[in-house]
Amino acid sequence: MKNIKLRKMLVISILGSIATILMQFNFPLPALPGFLKFDFGEVPAVIAVLTMGPVAAIAVEVIKNVLHWFINGSPTGLPVGEIANLATGILFVIPIYFIFNKYRNTKGLAGGLIAGTIFMAVGMSFLNYVVFLPMYTYFLNIPATTGDALYTMIILGILPFNLLKGVIITVISLLLFNSMKQWIAKQRSGLMV
Repeated sequence: MKNIKLRKMLVISILGSIATILMQFNFPLPALPGFLKFDFGEVPAVIAVLTMGPVAAIAVEVIKNVLHWFINGSPTGLPVGEIANLATGILFVIPIYFIFNKYRNTKGLAGGLIAGTIFMAVGMSFLNYVVFLPMYTYFLNIPATTGDALYTMIILGILPFNLLKGVIITVISLLLFNSMKQWIAKQRSGLMV
């Protein structure tokens, strides 16, 4: 039992480190607001949720965002972007766990990834409207976007960004799952406690 817990902590740490490195290579997507940066940092969290469950995936997300904040800092002085990224990752991986756990096959993973994409896109649209955009404007001391401009930013910027991010991460995760299916099953049996 002790060996399994140690191994699980090591795998979570490794996946968190890989996620941090992947998050460093972020870039804006064309035709979307420049402050929205795409990265592949959710892929290790998907591997964690498939092999060890949602707590491990959330731990990977926490490690990734804490390390990213320590390495890069934040223009607001507080980790607002990292907290938003953490919320994004959690909203994405939780549906994956429940749907994949029920079916444990490629179709179950695809269903979980699609549900995670929708959950993430809708959830982050709401959270950006209510929490994150107001936090940015407050801490950066810039005029708040309100009314139709805010609604337009959510509908034409944040929602499509998260949908596109979910689709790209879904495709990569399905390709990885199909090539690593046996390894994931082996890890799952050895790390799920």
